[in-house]
Amino acid sequence: MEHLAYCDTKAKELINLLNGTKTMLIRGAAGRKIPHGRVKVDETVYLIENNGDGLIKAQGIVKNALHSEKLTEEESERLIKDNIDRLQLTPAQIKRWNGKRYLCLIELKDIKRIEPFTYERASNMDDWIIVDDINSIKKCIGLSK
Repeated sequence: MEHLAYCDTKAKELINLLNGTKTMLIRGAAGRKIPHGRVKVDETVYLIENNGDGLIKAQGIVKNALHSEKLTEEESERLIKDNIDRLQLTPAQIKRWNGKRYLCLIELKDIKRIEPFTYERASNMDDWIIVDDINSIKKCIGLSK
């Protein structure tokens, strides 16, 4: 499987992933929601900014993926605190993710810029998209003559 993950533009997630100060993404919810249980070591994650120009600009390889069991509020907060050095969350992000019953912590390696491309966005797509092959949703950027 391949993944497309949106990065928080305000928190400069993509910039921090590319410069190496951040190596881990987080997702969480009250229930088991994508990508929970669906991300595996050595899979590719493509990265796009949530309020950016709509271009996928980077990729990384999953180094480790933690999919939590049901957590108490305290366990959720502790898991985030224990990984804060890799997550590099802003106060607003900490507030957003603390207390979620299910958390996914996706650690990336070999994060690098790629030739930017866009994709065919469906109306039901969330901030983490899972596809068999990124080429199935890839749109070429039109070249003007």
